[in-house]
Amino acid sequence: MSASNQTPSSRPRVAVVFGGRSSEHPVSCATAASVMAAIDSTKWEVVPIGITREGQWVVSTATPEELAISAGHIPEVAGGDEHVIVPLGSAQTDLQVVRQGLPPELLGEVDVVFPLLHGPFGEDGTLQGLLEMADLRYVGCGVASSAMMMDKHHMKVIFEAAGLEVGPYRVITDRMWRADRQQALASVEGLELPVFVKPARAGSSMGITRVDDLADLEQAVEAAREHDLKVVVEQGIDGRELECAVLDGHGAEPPRASTVGEIVVSGGHGFYDFEAKYLDESSTTLSAPAEAPEQVIEEIRRLAVHAFDAADCEGLARVDFFVTPDERILINEINTMPGFTPYSMYPALWAASGISYPELIDELLTLALERPLGLR
Repeated sequence: MSASNQTPSSRPRVAVVFGGRSSEHPVSCATAASVMAAIDSTKWEVVPIGITREGQWVVSTATPEELAISAGHIPEVAGGDEHVIVPLGSAQTDLQVVRQGLPPELLGEVDVVFPLLHGPFGEDGTLQGLLEMADLRYVGCGVASSAMMMDKHHMKVIFEAAGLEVGPYRVITDRMWRADRQQALASVEGLELPVFVKPARAGSSMGITRVDDLADLEQAVEAAREHDLKVVVEQGIDGRELECAVLDGHGAEPPRASTVGEIVVSGGHGFYDFEAKYLDESSTTLSAPAEAPEQVIEEIRRLAVHAFDAADCEGLARVDFFVTPDERILINEINTMPGFTPYSMYPALWAASGISYPELIDELLTLALERPLGLR
C-alpha cells in the first residue's frame, strides 16, 4: 500500500526501543532521537519505549532534542510510576502499561520492534530472545548472532573458523584474573606494543585503553573490567581501519555491501574513542568512499558479506577491517547494531551508496516485517 492512500490505522506500528542498562545508554538515546526525527510518519506509526538504566520499560514522552547528546547534555530515560509489559507468547499480543494501584491499560499491538540499544541487555541477544518469546518481529540480528558478535572473543573464534584473518590477541577471563593476576598479565607479553585493552562485551569505545608500556597494563585491564569482567587484549595493527556496511537482501537475495569508508581521527585522540565519536566532531573526518586501490575496496566488500553470512547476521551490520601497508586485510569486528545517527558510519556509508537515512530506516523495517517468526 502506498503512503498516499494509507490511513493512520493502516500504518504498521513500530515500537522504537532505546536506553537500556548498559554504559551505552546515552548513545542509544541519541540514536533513537535521530531515527524518530527521520522516520516517515505517513508510513509508520511510532510507539517510543524507553528503558531506564535500572531496566524499567516506559512510554517515552521525550523530544528528539532531549534525547540528543551534546557537550553539556548526556540524555537518560527517566523512570516513573508506570511500566510497559511485553507479552510472552502468541495468545496475548498487546503491550500493556501498568501503573501502581490501577488496572493495566492496553498500549496495543505492534507490528515490528526497532531495538536501538547498544551493548549488554540490548545488543547481545538478551532483548532479541525476549522478542522471540513474544512472537514480535524486530530489526536486526537474531539471538545467537547478536550474542556471539557482542563477545569480541567468540567473534574472533567464528571469524577464524570461517577463514577470515584476525590480528593477534589474548583473552583475560574473570577466573584467570582472580586466580593469578600476574600470570594473566604475563600472557600479554607475546603481543607487540601498542596493545588495546577492551571489555569483551561493550561498545562505543567504552572502557578501551591504548597501552604503550606494559607497566600500564594492569590499570587498563581494571578499567575494562568496570564494563565487563572478561577482557580482550588486541595487538595494535600497523595500518588503516576501513569499514563496510552490510544490508540484508530480500527473500533469497544475497546481502548487500556498501561502499567502503574510513574515519580519520585527529585532535589529540589516540583512537576513535567516545569523545571523538560523540562530543568532538571536529576531531574526526569521514571519507566515503575511502581512498584505496579498487581491488582492496572490492575485497573488503566481499569479505564483509562473507563475515555477515559466517556470523548468521540478519538485517544489518557494520564490518570493520584493518588494511596493512602491504594490503593484507584483517577483520577487526562486526557491530550488529552500529551507531545509527545520520552522521554515524553505517548510515553515512549507505548515503554514499545511494540510500538516504529515511530510506534506510524504511528498508530495515520492511526487511524485519518480511522475516518469519520462530526458527528460520
